[in-house]
Amino acid sequence: MEIEPDYMELQWYGLSDKFLEVVNLQDTLAMRYGHLVFCLALLPQNACAQEKPSGDAATMVESVPDEEIFIAAGFEQTDGAWSKCGDPGTLSYESGTIMQRGDFNNDGSPDALVTEGGTYCFGMAGTGYTLVSRKPDGNWMMMDERIGIPRFLSTKGSEGWPDIEVGGPGFCFPVIRWNGQEYALNRKEYEGRPCGN
Repeated sequence: MEIEPDYMELQWYGLSDKFLEVVNLQDTLAMRYGHLVFCLALLPQNACAQEKPSGDAATMVESVPDEEIFIAAGFEQTDGAWSKCGDPGTLSYESGTIMQRGDFNNDGSPDALVTEGGTYCFGMAGTGYTLVSRKPDGNWMMMDERIGIPRFLSTKGSEGWPDIEVGGPGFCFPVIRWNGQEYALNRKEYEGRPCGN
């Protein structure tokens, strides 16, 4: 049986298998939460901030039950957690979270951004998102869903919907814009400057 060199060195120094388990756990946690640290460290403080709606809009947005939002985004509840992507239970998996609520396009109807995490479903980006909006008739519409770390920008597309920068590994990110039918590629940017083709 051949022992890997790193393991032999650890044995030579008298380190046990428990140490290796801790190292593996640290690597797993780094993979699981690394993208969040990356996002928080590199994005400006207000990058993910959304202006809170005021008055009736604020009350309306906050009064929407979480369950309604998750169902609108296509999530299912299992053992108290909301999931969508089909992760088989890997260590990097993070169940669905309502990352942000608001009236993102100022039309008086509630909107929500739901995220889910893990490398099994979302690769090196580690995150996927679903953007939903409740229409005046009470039905929800899925505005966009894709792999990446969403960030609302101040620029806007059709019907007042904010452009979304879809972050991930690298330094040149797609910016998508609502065209009245769907969020489609509008440009690529890095720190507010054009990049790529």
